Amino acid sequence: MILLRVIGISAAIVLALHAGMEFYGDLIRPNFRAGDLFSGEIPPDKAKLATAGGLASVSWDGDLLANYAAAAAADVLHRPSIDADGRASEIKAAQAAVVAALKVSPIRPALWLTLGTLQVQAGEAATPAVKMSYLTGSVPIAVAISRVRTVTSGAAATDEEIRLLAQSDIRSALSNRSRYEPLLVAAYVQATPQGKSLLLETTKVSDPKFNEILRRY
Repeated sequence: MILLRVIGISAAIVLALHAGMEFYGDLIRPNFRAGDLFSGEIPPDKAKLATAGGLASVSWDGDLLANYAAAAAADVLHRPSIDADGRASEIKAAQAAVVAALKVSPIRPALWLTLGTLQVQAGEAATPAVKMSYLTGSVPIAVAISRVRTVTSGAAATDEEIRLLAQSDIRSALSNRSRYEPLLVAAYVQATPQGKSLLLETTKVSDPKFNEILRRY
């Protein structure tokens, strides 16, 4: 009888602690998602990030982990350290936060692209992360444009499967060419030879007039 009471009390304490952490997590969770990183949104200040990071280190809340990871990545990209070693350390920490979030909640295409973006910044291979961003779901057009830039500017443009998947992003941008033409042109200018060929091959079929524009650069 006593053992059952101890078990019951212990279970109640654990549930209360869990509920408390969930409530506290809702209060301090950064209102910042991976998609915001590619829309130019400004991340939370470092004090709020530090608070969220402390809870994220002991939480299994997928949304909290994903939002914190996205905000941490945005902080590194928007407010980079002027010291090379410091910047490398910040990128590594942000990558760790993104990986931790994806382990708990992997169906987050924009967060996979966030990981790929950080890997590019660190000079690492980003092809697997970029591929996962395609395979885990659809993304808003702002994220798709950023994904085109990531694919066409790096080694991912040599992967045949990614080349096929990236065509849908390019076609989505071309469907509203008046708005996204400057971004596609910028992606072409910065692209590797393989990235340029991907953009030219896709636009040749989807938008021959825009294809002619690209060939001038």
